[in-house]
Amino acid sequence: MAIVNENYLKLPGSYLFSEITRRVNQFKKENFDADMIRLGIGDVTQPLPPAVVEAMKKAVEEMGRQETFRGYGPEQGYEFLIEKIIENDFRPRGVELAVDEVFISDGAKSDTANFQEIFGVNNILAVSDPVYPVYVDSNVMAGRTGTVNDKGQFEKIVYLPCTEENGMKPPLPTTRVDLIYLCFPNNPTGMTISREELKAWVDYARENKAVILFDAAYEAFIREDGAPRSIFEIEGAREVAVEFRSFSKTAGFTGTRCAYTIVPKEVRAYDGNGRAHSLNPLWLRRQTTKFNGVSYPVQAGAAAVFTDEGKKQVRATIDYYMENARIIREGLEGAGYRVFGGVNAPYIWLKTPGNMKSWDFFDKLMREVHVVGTPGAGFGAHGEGYFRLTAFATRANTEKAIERISKGM
Repeated sequence: MAIVNENYLKLPGSYLFSEITRRVNQFKKENFDADMIRLGIGDVTQPLPPAVVEAMKKAVEEMGRQETFRGYGPEQGYEFLIEKIIENDFRPRGVELAVDEVFISDGAKSDTANFQEIFGVNNILAVSDPVYPVYVDSNVMAGRTGTVNDKGQFEKIVYLPCTEENGMKPPLPTTRVDLIYLCFPNNPTGMTISREELKAWVDYARENKAVILFDAAYEAFIREDGAPRSIFEIEGAREVAVEFRSFSKTAGFTGTRCAYTIVPKEVRAYDGNGRAHSLNPLWLRRQTTKFNGVSYPVQAGAAAVFTDEGKKQVRATIDYYMENARIIREGLEGAGYRVFGGVNAPYIWLKTPGNMKSWDFFDKLMREVHVVGTPGAGFGAHGEGYFRLTAFATRANTEKAIERISKGM
């Protein structure tokens, strides 16, 4: 008799964005002529930059010739891409990395979900609330979280509430925790963090021998001075932090899949006897066992992001989405909504009118003005009463959606 991993039975009935898709598809069946505008799931609409496309074409042609064909690549990624990442994303900020501290993958979602595998199940984890669901769900699957209560919170997770009173930023834990998930610029609230605030987290982790899992997938959208682009800009972070980054939103790789994770050799966890172990070789061992690497054409395309033309093209795309964010933010504020984010991130977090439940607001928005967003309750208990919109639609649809909401809600 096959026995199921009962931790899976503790999860919500469906993944948040799968439930959104189900509801939208059902509505479309009943209202097939409805002109739906989707500002919910954070998928991009602008195409791959031309420099990326040309590099991928060239790489595919290489794969079609005997003398330049490549089979299995290194699971950690090709050095030509890793060196470009170090040279462009970290060295200008005073961060030095070794080639074997950068791991190429097929997405930050995959890495943030999988990295917990190298930690024991008795670690206590802390997450902001609201939070990107993958951080929680992957730990539930691993058996690290205990049972869920009537608020949808798990007994062994320390939830750090992000409220209007604290500027939608998680407070430091008041009890000891071992693993800390941070995401800045934040998904879903769109808020970012100052260098001083991030240093407080690094100091906490160093004092408590904790590990920070820092999701920086949206760092390229930061516009204001003073916000750190990498946790490794903070003194001591190499001892306690892992950083996740992605080409998905910045360069349109949501359907192409390429990302990278930084695991310094100094960051450590401990065995039952208190002996320290570097996480770098453990992550390498995990990846070489369970992952065969990102394809050569995709990595060649990712490397083209760092050419002069690639940088210009990616910046133009980011500018496009951030103009969408401005249109959404200012349009909602003009319509009387209380709004957060949208300044250093492509996400806008709004308070639902009249303290309406977030799924009720989702249904009302979908049915009355045919705009799809993401209910805040799907991100955690403290997301209830809030709603997320994304800036990744086309300009025309963004403008149309805000006009509909302003006039129809």
